[in-house]
Amino acid sequence: MSAENLAYAVVQVVHNFGAAAVVGGAVGALWLAGGDPGRQRGLAWLVLAGWAAQAASGASFGAVSLHYYGQFPDIHGIAVAALRIKVACALAGFVLAALWLRRAAGWSEAARRRAWKGLAALAAVALAAAAFLRWFS
Repeated sequence: MSAENLAYAVVQVVHNFGAAAVVGGAVGALWLAGGDPGRQRGLAWLVLAGWAAQAASGASFGAVSLHYYGQFPDIHGIAVAALRIKVACALAGFVLAALWLRRAAGWSEAARRRAWKGLAALAAVALAAAAFLRWFS
């Protein structure tokens, strides 16, 4: 086993768990937590951590390539667009989850539900973009 492959695999594990957290946390808040702000708060922390893991592991893919090859991955066209979409989703998702944690106590149930729908949509778009990034890289 090469150190390079191990590094990529570890980064991929973190990336996968981050993806599961952002999708599962948002969907869980919508369908399982109901209107319980306490449960939703726990899921908001999970989603925030998931977006942080997505961003950190995404950057780590580039860092591993830079370390082993002396350059970032050679991507172009659709892969670059997909990466930009993923980065935008991660940034927006992190900000929205942090905003939820900071301010949702004063929001109506409808406003909290809209935020969860937004987080779920960002997660779904990021997951779809990941498929395009992987396929066109």
